[in-house]
Amino acid sequence: MKTGNWLGLEGKTAIVTGGASGIGCATVRELLADGANVAVCDINPHAPEFPEAAPGHLLYIQTDVTDRGSVRAMVRAVLERFGRIDVLVNNAGINIPRLLVDEGGQYELDDAVWDRVMAVNLKGLFYCSQEVARTMAARGGGVIVNMSSECGLEGSEGQSVYAASKGAVNALTRSWAKELGKKNIRVVGIAPGILEATGLRTPAYETALAYTRGITVEQLRAGYAKTGTTPLGRSGRLSEVAAAVAFMASEKASYIHGVTLNVAGGKTRG
Repeated sequence: MKTGNWLGLEGKTAIVTGGASGIGCATVRELLADGANVAVCDINPHAPEFPEAAPGHLLYIQTDVTDRGSVRAMVRAVLERFGRIDVLVNNAGINIPRLLVDEGGQYELDDAVWDRVMAVNLKGLFYCSQEVARTMAARGGGVIVNMSSECGLEGSEGQSVYAASKGAVNALTRSWAKELGKKNIRVVGIAPGILEATGLRTPAYETALAYTRGITVEQLRAGYAKTGTTPLGRSGRLSEVAAAVAFMASEKASYIHGVTLNVAGGKTRG
């Protein structure tokens, strides 16, 4: 456990959606280390272990972010347990690689994939933000951190619907910042680039992505280590994204609003 934390998150309450794995799990660990109370919300019925959590500082709630009733129940549970919500980290997301046109027909974008990705990545973010923002406005303020992606800025072969959803996340971040700033609610985004393995990198995901790019799964995996497009010359660590989330959620970032921070080792279009 950190001591004398400079971020001033001690005693604050944060919700992290999709907090059972990947970036979300790393963010939960960071916020717990910073002294915050953390509500971990995830579709997974099995709660992961967070041995670093101090007694009473952690709450796990199985939540389907695409169901407004589930989100409302989650918010009520957090308020009943902690009495307040200071930070919402909209991290829950899904990525299903597909091609716009696939002559083979195996991995062509269809209504089901489009609807599923948009439901989790956008509708879920909308539901959680709206329900939590109401409570924040009533208390006089808070912070919403939206998890975007570097591919939402640049696009990505075989991941058009995912990139589109993250581009929309960036637009929502900017728009809600203009609306909610008047209520003392900051809205910011985090856009990670190429990272070490996360929960998104399943065998099914790798098989689909490799197909959409005309390579083998082995070639795809070998490409993870190639960082020629990243000036820092390496993949990012989950803990580095989590640290950026904690900073943006803290009072140290109190005048940062309506922007999306690219945590991608300098990777850009150029």
